[in-house]
Amino acid sequence: MAGHVRRTRTGNPQTGNTRTGNPQTDGTPDAAGHTSDARPAPDEAAPNTRRHGGRSPRRTGTSAGTAPGRRAGARGRAGARTRARSRRRLRPPLRLLLPLLVLAVLMAMLMLRGYVHSEILADHRIRPEAATDKVPQSILDGGPVIDTRHGQTTSLRVPDHRLVLTFDDGPDPTWTPKVLDVLKKHHAHAVFFVTGTMASRYPDLVRRMVAEGHEVGVHTFNHPDLSYQSKSRIDWELSQTQLAITGAAGVRTSLFRPPYSSFADAMDNRSWPVTRYIGSRGYITVVNTADSEDWQKPGIARIIRNATPKDGEGAVVLMHDSGGDRHQTVQALDRYLPELQAKGYRFDNLTEALGAPSALTPVTGVGLWKGKAWIFLVQAADGLTDGLGVCLALVGGLVIARFALMLLLSGAHARRVRRRGFRWGEPVTEPVSVLVPAYNEAKCIENTVRSLMASEHPVEVLVIDDGSADGTADIVEALDLPGVRVVRQRNAGKPAALNRGIAHASHDLIVMMDGDTVFEPSTVRELVQPFGDPRVGAVAGNAKVGNRDSLIGAWQHIEYVMGFNLDRRMYDVLRCMPTIPGAVGAFRRSALQEVGGMSEDTLAEDTDITMAMHRAGWRVVYAENARAWTEAPESVQQLWSQRYRWSYGTMQAIWKHRGALLDRGPSGRFGRVGLPLVSLFMVVAPLLAPLIDIFLLYGVVFGPTQKTIVAWLGVLAIQAVCAAYAFRLDRERMTHLISLPLQQILYRQLMYVVLLQSWITALTGGRLRWQKLRRTGVVEAPGGPVPRERAGAAAKSATGTDRTAAGTDGTATGTDRTAAGTDGTTIGTDRTGAGTDRTGAAADRAADVVTGRAGDGRPVA
Repeated sequence: MAGHVRRTRTGNPQTGNTRTGNPQTDGTPDAAGHTSDARPAPDEAAPNTRRHGGRSPRRTGTSAGTAPGRRAGARGRAGARTRARSRRRLRPPLRLLLPLLVLAVLMAMLMLRGYVHSEILADHRIRPEAATDKVPQSILDGGPVIDTRHGQTTSLRVPDHRLVLTFDDGPDPTWTPKVLDVLKKHHAHAVFFVTGTMASRYPDLVRRMVAEGHEVGVHTFNHPDLSYQSKSRIDWELSQTQLAITGAAGVRTSLFRPPYSSFADAMDNRSWPVTRYIGSRGYITVVNTADSEDWQKPGIARIIRNATPKDGEGAVVLMHDSGGDRHQTVQALDRYLPELQAKGYRFDNLTEALGAPSALTPVTGVGLWKGKAWIFLVQAADGLTDGLGVCLALVGGLVIARFALMLLLSGAHARRVRRRGFRWGEPVTEPVSVLVPAYNEAKCIENTVRSLMASEHPVEVLVIDDGSADGTADIVEALDLPGVRVVRQRNAGKPAALNRGIAHASHDLIVMMDGDTVFEPSTVRELVQPFGDPRVGAVAGNAKVGNRDSLIGAWQHIEYVMGFNLDRRMYDVLRCMPTIPGAVGAFRRSALQEVGGMSEDTLAEDTDITMAMHRAGWRVVYAENARAWTEAPESVQQLWSQRYRWSYGTMQAIWKHRGALLDRGPSGRFGRVGLPLVSLFMVVAPLLAPLIDIFLLYGVVFGPTQKTIVAWLGVLAIQAVCAAYAFRLDRERMTHLISLPLQQILYRQLMYVVLLQSWITALTGGRLRWQKLRRTGVVEAPGGPVPRERAGAAAKSATGTDRTAAGTDGTATGTDRTAAGTDGTTIGTDRTGAGTDRTGAAADRAADVVTGRAGDGRPVA
């Protein structure tokens, strides 16, 4: 490691193929393990002189500039801007509104389906028989048709040799059509007392009933015992059922049959007030005089005998076309109709038998459209939830398949690399160039650089300062460490910084890390050993969460170990690893040159470069012992911003490399194995996974609670087994898994919404704004802090090294520095620049201004 700190300043932002004006990435592993350093592009209208170590000139006022009128105008404009910002703060961001809207629609549809399927608001209580002393004797001794409209109390009987067949609880998609076929075959009419739930779900059958001359009646919506219900609930049951009938057949009915009713003489003090109230709402109550008892399935002969009146009397016969297996009802009906027709009976609907006007009234106008809208919503809710049910089964299968695949292949990977005598090839001992792109990393950079100085492998360290405004480069220079160089450039983004670092690197093996990451002494050595295999072009290290003491940090720690690292083992075996984490990765210079260096086409440059490596025919492998400790976001807002970029950047990378699906050779293998797996497990399945939680919540509240909880605990147990296995492979303490259940309930929901927002952004062609994550500098490698000399180093640095002005966040809060018109996020834009060598060349170095001293003390110029 010859030479002391050599300061390299590149005043031209275009040298080394850097791209100013294009925002790039941020600095921590993504869902696939990639990292990004969020860096806004420079504001071309206001050059940042502080990037070159100088101060902005102080402006002095002039007579015109300090005039009261101008000051008042400035204050007015400032006040207007403040009010505008305040209004924007009060308005919920679109990223929250869209997912919340989707969630609200989904929950509304699920609740509607639950209501229509009698899972919500259903009441299955049945009252026992009560006294009958308050029921008029004329009703108890009267016929099956009870009219209490207009304050009257009238009882009607069906004339002799007239039979009114009535069918309750339908329509049923299996048995009602068969009943209708038998009735049509024997030219008979009937009355169908439908429930609102079934009529809403099967409107075509209601429409067929009316079209074939049958009458329909109201049998309530959810089939409750109305003697338990309030008047408002009774009104609701009636109106909702009428709405369903209107939407299905365009008619309104005046016929009503109460659930759990029987003969007229069974009317009691509990049911009679309900009957009177129903009459006041304009309905005729219809009970029965002959009960076939077909619901008990007593046999065809018994059903016919029960339904046959004596001595040619007229009757209202009770049957059922829904509620279970009705094959005996259908068979009995096919014999019953011709037998009684031969005896002189006619089978009419009720009003035909009574010689009264039809009970059905056509509905037009607003009422008709309200009914049709109701049917449409019910059909949409049923279709949506049925589709979600299929997706849920698909997700369940995918989750189980993925877990099984991960356990199987990750175990195979661990056994292969841990077996005695395993090695990639000849030991790699040649020096390595370590690139540290840094943007406003003053709090972390010293830990990062000092951890590299403790490396067991010979390294050259290049810190590429990407226009930091907090003195990051000055801190590194003040450390005066041997083998460490600082390269300064205007803010141009992480890919540009890495490409400049590649151009200045002295060695053929290049390690890339982030400015907030700390290496263990053995990390670099372990990371480069796979290059003993000449087929290996890139190596992914083992990124770990350093700040895992907080709840959010612990959740991310579980995610890194269980998801990212277990995934990498699986993808390594399948030879289709999608991402080399930006926090810890290594490359051959020749492989980087072959694919054109780091690209700015996506927000996930680490996923992009990894996929490019596969397509170029290079192997990408995982080095489990090359551990790097990175600082994960510590707030929900920062976590949201980071994962939003990761998800969207992954989608961009998949879209950019979609051509691999049709390629041949290694590129085609990656396209037909890697891309589908990444798309399925990282984009599609996570988007559908919230269905598990939604149905869990629904099942706990409305469904079979015990079975739902047991099922969820089963899924959690599978995940716990996988997590424990992953922790065992990574030799991590199991204590952090205590928070796994809470992670599944809370943390996953945030990830779902982030992924949904990424989908919305992709589909709408939206653009992301960049935000720099706030760092604390608390991450250190295990085994104690890296030896520090900050106090001594600070004395050597120029006064004002720490230029982090109070209240100034390097993120330039509120300033959108994304160059106007630069859309670096648009999916489908092919900016690969075939043939362009983005790695820079020796000519780039010739333009550098180099200061400092070489290892022998000679001045360097």
